[in-house]
This record gives sequence, structure tokens and C-alpha cells, in this order.
Amino acid sequence: MELNENARVDTSQVDDRRGSGGGGGMGIPIPIGGGRGGIVGIIIAVVVALVGGGFGLNAATGGGGSEQGDNTSLEQKCSAQDALEQLDCRNTLYVNSIQAYWRTAMPEAFGEQYRPSKTVFFSQNVSTACGAADSGVGPFYCPADDQVYIDLTFYRLLADQLGAEGEFAQPYVLAHEYGHHVQDLLGTEAQMRRQQQRDPQSANALSVKLELQADCYAGAWAKNATGTADDRGQKIFKSITEQDISQAIDAAEKIGDDAIQQRSGRPVNPDEFTHGTSEQRKQWFTKGFTTGDPKSCDTFGAGV
Repeated sequence: MELNENARVDTSQVDDRRGSGGGGGMGIPIPIGGGRGGIVGIIIAVVVALVGGGFGLNAATGGGGSEQGDNTSLEQKCSAQDALEQLDCRNTLYVNSIQAYWRTAMPEAFGEQYRPSKTVFFSQNVSTACGAADSGVGPFYCPADDQVYIDLTFYRLLADQLGAEGEFAQPYVLAHEYGHHVQDLLGTEAQMRRQQQRDPQSANALSVKLELQADCYAGAWAKNATGTADDRGQKIFKSITEQDISQAIDAAEKIGDDAIQQRSGRPVNPDEFTHGTSEQRKQWFTKGFTTGDPKSCDTFGAGV
């Protein structure tokens, strides 16, 4: 992967709340099961929320604030010559690319206009319209305020504890979360929640379909990422290699429900799956990437 050093990093698409004190207090507990403590418990808690619903979708009960961060430092950093050497600037540029893609792809594929969503950078804890959260929930999308939330230190856990070390795992994570934003805009998420209420026994299976579709949307973005540009027409990516795509697939496999259960020392129990197996996550990201078409991502009609 090679980013274009001439692309402008649009920090207006990010709300930088790091060091602002966050939401104050601990986040809403996530039901991870098993009662396991230590790093295994942290890994499970993060991955339950990671790249998907978790806190953001399952706890969208309202409340919390809509505080604003201070982007001054980020703006200065990301306008410097070494901007692309900075983790937060690179991630902001990934957000720019993902949203540039959906501004065109969503009307073309679904006949609906894309509405931009900010990504909130936070540290330790944060207040959202879905309630208070801490870093332990991992990246998430909150449909109540239409924003993506991430503590960037999460990437260290992803690499060190889960073994997804490649750089392209980072835009994959963000692209998946923006896949949930697209589902929210299209009404897919709300329809899925209504189905869960009507048929509680199928709640987990429906959640898996939602998560796999977001993986597929991430793959569709990855296929088209080299065609995305900043607001001046400068391409954001110079190149994306097969190795980059392999890194995204590796990250998807590492966070499959079966892989996480095995890592935690528990028997694999399909009845507890909420995000899909490693093979399913690989399959649907790959389908999105191979076709480059978000219309191919109908996990609800595919008998998953």
C-alpha cells in the first residue's frame, strides 16, 4: 500500500476527542460470556464489539452527550510534510477515502444519497448518543448519532494480541464500521432489529448477516480505493497490493467468532456466533473485493 503524499488530509471528517476527558466513567458492559478475566477477557470484549455492532449497535438505547473535540493539534499535524508518518493522519486519510467511495457508490448501487459520518478519535472513554463507552469495547458505530468511534491504541491489541499485524488491517476496520453506517442509511440495520424482535431465537443469526455484509462492503471499498480522491482531485492511494488485501483477509479471519472462542479456551459454539466464522468473514470480504460491487453483498438473501 502506498498513500499519495500530495493528497490532502481532511481532518473535518474526524472529531478528535483524545485528551478531552471523554465520557467520564466506565462504558456499558458487554455480555461476553464465560466470565474470563485477564487479557483473554479483554480480547473477547474488544472483538465482540470489533468491526461490528457490539456496543454501538446492541446498546443503542440513547443517552450520553454529543461533546465536541478539539481538532487544532490534528489539523496542524496532518498539514505537515511528515503527515503520512503519523497514525492518526493516516487513519483520517483512510476515512477520507472510504467516504469518497460511498459518495459515488451508494447512489450508483442503491439509488440513495450518502450522508457523511464523522469518526471520533477518543482515548480511554467517550460519551456517545448510545451511552458511555470505554476503550475495551473496541471500534464501533453508533446509529443514534451516526458516528464511528475508535481509540487508536486498539490497533496495538489487534497486532500484538490477535496477530493481525499488517497496516491494511486498519483501513479494513474503518471500512467495516462505515459499512454499518451505510446499512443505517439504507434502513438495513433497523429492519434487522425489527426481525430480531419478532424472532428472538434468530437474533444471533441475523446479527451475523449484518456483520458479514459490512465485511463485504469493506471489500468493495478496497477494490475501488485506488480510484478515490481528495477534494482537489488528488488520488488518495497510489497503489494497493495483493499483500495489502491479504492483510485485510488475515484480520477478518483472526476476528471470526470461532477463532475468538478457540483463543479464549472455550469450545466452539455456533449458537453464540454474532459476527461470523473466520471462513465466512474471509468469504464475504473477498466477495466484495472480487466484484467491487456493494449490490453483491446481500447476505440476508444468500442463506448465510
